Amino acid sequence: MKVLLAGANGYIGTRLIPVLLEKGHEVVCLVRDKRRFHEHSDFSDKVTLITGDLLREQNIEVFPEDIDAAYYLVHSMAQSADFAALEALSAYNFIHALDKTHCRQTIFLSGITNDDNLSRHLESRRHVEDVLMEGKSALTVLRAAIIIGSGSASFEIIRDLTEKLPIMTVPRWVNTHCQPIAIRDVLGYLESVMLNEKTFNKTFDIGGPDILSFKDMMLIYAKVRNLKRHIFIIPFLSPKISSYWLYFVTSTSYTLAQSLVNSMKNETIMNDHSIDDVVARKCLTYEEALNLAFVKIEQNSIVSSWKDALNQGYLHSNFMDQIKVPQNGTLEYKVKIPFERESQDVFTNFMSIGGNRGWYYWDWIWNIRGFLDKLFGGVGSRRGRTSSINIGPGDVIDFWRVLLADKQNKRLLLYAEMKLPGEAWLEFKIIERNGKKNLSQVATFRPNGLWGRLYWYAMWPFHLFIFNGMAKEIIHYGEGI
Repeated sequence: MKVLLAGANGYIGTRLIPVLLEKGHEVVCLVRDKRRFHEHSDFSDKVTLITGDLLREQNIEVFPEDIDAAYYLVHSMAQSADFAALEALSAYNFIHALDKTHCRQTIFLSGITNDDNLSRHLESRRHVEDVLMEGKSALTVLRAAIIIGSGSASFEIIRDLTEKLPIMTVPRWVNTHCQPIAIRDVLGYLESVMLNEKTFNKTFDIGGPDILSFKDMMLIYAKVRNLKRHIFIIPFLSPKISSYWLYFVTSTSYTLAQSLVNSMKNETIMNDHSIDDVVARKCLTYEEALNLAFVKIEQNSIVSSWKDALNQGYLHSNFMDQIKVPQNGTLEYKVKIPFERESQDVFTNFMSIGGNRGWYYWDWIWNIRGFLDKLFGGVGSRRGRTSSINIGPGDVIDFWRVLLADKQNKRLLLYAEMKLPGEAWLEFKIIERNGKKNLSQVATFRPNGLWGRLYWYAMWPFHLFIFNGMAKEIIHYGEGI
């Protein structure tokens, strides 16, 4: 079948592509920037790409007429405080474009919404269902609770909390129950309902076999990891305080933390089990899903992560345009150091920067900068990186975004997502000429007005030590091992 996939660069979409290809389907991916997909995906030569920003109808490329089925895997919860309006507009523009094709079915992954007093996030999910239902094609909705898998937002937040805090004082929402489901089972359901006429114009709850509270999930995680954890509930913590608590302890943004906390008042448990009559599937338990996630982490084979999604508050969908570092109106700090060891070793070192490896020199300064960024509403440095060995355009490294990871020319270009009075780039490159090898490291800053310039010159003493020390450590790291 010919399948259209909206949200192809997202957490679910990235993992669904190989599932569909393995079944022999022809996949058309709707992306905002082909450059990011080509650089990041192993499947760029096996799928057809069309471009379109669903928030701007005039920028959407015409969909192929012979589409058989379409997946809508788009959400805006982490992008803006006004995510509900964005999600409705995106869904409307998608359906308006899809109605011009011969598509028979639209498949949407939503959230379980069985409570009466829904959070803004779950209300928005329900409203998107209503918008998609207005389309000409039959709609199939799969409603899931939290999804557990390497790189999923739910898994990473549980991981952050449980790994970092041996004693937790937590809000009462940790007693709310949900029915977690493994990412492998979500993908199985998404593929199985495609063009299954028994699923046309129907909504199904999907979930794993366990019904657990959030407290249960953290304690089970601790058991799997052989950690001793103690959780104490403080009932008077407000949703706002809870959001800030989640924001500062985990790698999530404040917008996402706020949406998640507000959603945690709602129990997300399957009321409807009719999916069992259509798709026969034995789902993984929560503990099995955790163990599978850790296998992927240990193998450095995390396919996608929620942290790599673009955040409207810090970066726009055309961020790849920043790959051309400006020359005019900028300030620079350049370091160029010769070296004798193998170029590949130095290249591997700067491609491994950030995350668990750190920034090689005065790492504590980078951690303080990340904490200050959090205080001012930024992303902070706790996001780390999805993989310790592989990296591509669009990936995050702490509070930077990868613009270019060029193996052939041994070049890495990062763009700052931290709160700054301007824009910042950080480039690493190996230059080989006339038998000599040099590491070039350039920090570029384009200031916004006087405050931007004052910021740059105030930071100059730190740059003097940090950037020189970092370049030297990148050259020598791992020597003699």
